[in-house]
Amino acid sequence: MRIGICPGSFDPITIGHEDIIKRAAKIFDKIYVLIAFNSEKKYIFNQNERIIMCKKVFQDINNIDVVSTTDELVVTYCKNMGINTIIKGLRNNADFEYEMQIAQVNASVGDEIETFFIPAKPEYSFVSSMVVREIAKYDGDISKFVPKIILNDIKNKFIDLNSDVRK
Repeated sequence: MRIGICPGSFDPITIGHEDIIKRAAKIFDKIYVLIAFNSEKKYIFNQNERIIMCKKVFQDINNIDVVSTTDELVVTYCKNMGINTIIKGLRNNADFEYEMQIAQVNASVGDEIETFFIPAKPEYSFVSSMVVREIAKYDGDISKFVPKIILNDIKNKFIDLNSDVRK
C-alpha cells in the first residue's frame, strides 16, 4: 500500500493545498493531511479549527484522513506511523529551495523517508495562506482562494478578530 503524508500548518487551507492533496490522493492509496505545529509561526486559527476545516474539505474523499501533531517533527511522526513519503506542493523556485532543504534534513534524520514534490498548477501558483489572511484581514473577497465549504468559517473568524481589535 502506498501511503503519503501532506504536512502543513493550513492556516487556513487554500485551493492550492486542496489541489495538491487531491492530486496526491490519485497517486497514493492513502493520504494523511498532517496539521502540524511550527513554533516559528503565529497562527490565526487554532489547531482544532484547522483540523475541522481540513476535515470539511476532504470529507467526501475516502483515502484522505486528517491528523495532527504539536510535539514532534514531521519526520518523527512519519517514522512512528510507518509512513515513508512526505508530499509537498511547490509554487515557485523559493518553495523549491526551502522544501529541498527540508527534504534533505528529513532524509538525514530518517533515511527511509522520501519527499515527493508536486508542482502547483499555474492558476494556484500565487495562492498562499498568508495571502488569504491578508485579504481577509481587510474584509476582501477570498472566495477564489479557499475551498467554498470553509469560506464562511474563514470569514467569520476574521469578523470576530476584527471586532476584537475595534473594541
